[in-house]
Amino acid sequence: MGEDEPIKFELDISDDVTPDKVLAYTKPTVGYQCALSANIYGIEFLNFKIRDMKSNALLFSVERDPETIGMALPEDISPEMEDQIRCISYDFGTGFLNLESIGTMLEFQVGPHEVPNFRMIERHYFRDQLVKSYDFNFGFCIPSSQNTWEAIYDVPPLEPDLRQAMIDSPYDTQSDSFYFVGDTLIMHNKAKYAYTEKGSLQS
Repeated sequence: MGEDEPIKFELDISDDVTPDKVLAYTKPTVGYQCALSANIYGIEFLNFKIRDMKSNALLFSVERDPETIGMALPEDISPEMEDQIRCISYDFGTGFLNLESIGTMLEFQVGPHEVPNFRMIERHYFRDQLVKSYDFNFGFCIPSSQNTWEAIYDVPPLEPDLRQAMIDSPYDTQSDSFYFVGDTLIMHNKAKYAYTEKGSLQS
């Protein structure tokens, strides 16, 4: 799967998408397992940063245009635009695979209702092979608040053959990020990864 081959927009919704279920997945989902309208708490991501924990070097940063926050309703978004919103592509460079741990900082805001238990489960795959899995719990969010969620990812060592295959096959590495409130799935996003010589961090 290349960068110019976006994940085809498809909803694959069932009524029993629970944390325990996604923790048992062994390959990426075909489509998205909840609609945009499932985000009944009005959670919106404002900016996102990734850094190397050892050097503190900034590896990636993106910020939401303030003028777009709260403007588009789910029913106004086309499937093509929804893929752009829900799937992001990274090219981190070959050196990224040598990092021992990375840190992320996510700023987000919530709507007028409290969020009792906000949790993210992130599953990373190379093709249909699970490479790593993370489970973070932010906890309680007060209504109409802006919050900062910092997480540290310990990166497991990769077998040399797997590492080389990930470098040789850009964007065949994917992740699913599932966001729950309690046991209810409210958001599901995807990402694709390349580790090429053109990327931002080299060996």
